[in-house]
Amino acid sequence: MEQVAENGGVLYLCATPIGNLEDLTFRALRILKEADLIAAEDTRHTKKLLNHYQIATPLTSYHRHNAKQKGARLVELLGEGKQIALVSDAGTPGISDPGSLMVQLAIEAGFPVVPIPGATAAISALVASGLPTDRFAFEGFLPRSNQERQGFLTRLQAEERTLVFYEAPHRLLATLRDFEKLFPGRKMVAARELTKHYEEFLRGTATQLIEHFEAVSPKGEFTLLIEGKQKNPEQPPLLTKEQIIQLVEEIKIGGLDEKEAIKEAAKELGLPKREVYQVVKVEGRR
Repeated sequence: MEQVAENGGVLYLCATPIGNLEDLTFRALRILKEADLIAAEDTRHTKKLLNHYQIATPLTSYHRHNAKQKGARLVELLGEGKQIALVSDAGTPGISDPGSLMVQLAIEAGFPVVPIPGATAAISALVASGLPTDRFAFEGFLPRSNQERQGFLTRLQAEERTLVFYEAPHRLLATLRDFEKLFPGRKMVAARELTKHYEEFLRGTATQLIEHFEAVSPKGEFTLLIEGKQKNPEQPPLLTKEQIIQLVEEIKIGGLDEKEAIKEAAKELGLPKREVYQVVKVEGRR
């Protein structure tokens, strides 16, 4: 039996699908039908889900721009014995959205808060990433400004847990270039369009992911994962500039042109392509 206050008021945190509508749980479906009111981050978006399941429960908006005012009103409704289901645009409310503030308000007012588990992009990406899942740190969306983002990531360089982030497609390449600089050589995963038709997991180093997305324009919402710092990482042997040039020349003998040889050498050495290019084009002429 669900928790309720003496007057019947309760706040339900209903996880909704992150893409595939079949991921709505039976329990969430029941709560959305039985609640007196659904508080949604975007009522137009949530209406599509409700229409799909023929749910007629009244909707009201609750988002970051009206969270304080609307949150107070929702607490009043809880005080009137209303059962309210809180949903985000996708996934579990309270994760990288204003739902956490509504939870605090309800708790402070003495009303039960009941989680209705379901889809979460961070966990879905993590378990299919191939990176360690026993310990991880979810960092949500990164700061938008380059300086703030780089400072934020610098403080995470020593983190030994798998790191999980959300990122928008138009900021993806800038973020990956920061990853390349601050987490060189680490295994990474870019997961996009989770549970949807075009779901995709791209695995490799930041350098490899950058090369891919420079050729293929990023589309969809991304979950990015980085392996944690290894306690005793095996350091690859350092090569001199002459050895790097020699490696490129050896690869060229196999039939590749210089551009492809540089790309292949960079991949083999775990170095950024432009670093190998710099050695070959600048140092090789001295």
